[in-house]
Amino acid sequence: MGKWLIIAGAVIMLVGLVMLYAPWLLNWFGKLPGDLRIESGRSRVFIPFTSMIIISLVLTVIINLLRR
Repeated sequence: MGKWLIIAGAVIMLVGLVMLYAPWLLNWFGKLPGDLRIESGRSRVFIPFTSMIIISLVLTVIINLLRR
């Protein structure tokens, strides 16, 4: 369990660094077809359905490759 927590922390830190120093790599997030953006008056709702499915698939493939 400790090993997985260390790996998860390193991945989160890596994603944070990419978002901070290379934001152009993540410009696609939230702009794909299927991502809902609802704005009316003073309220805004953003639901990234397609982006989350893609991220889930990529993480599933990576985890399955690491487990073997």
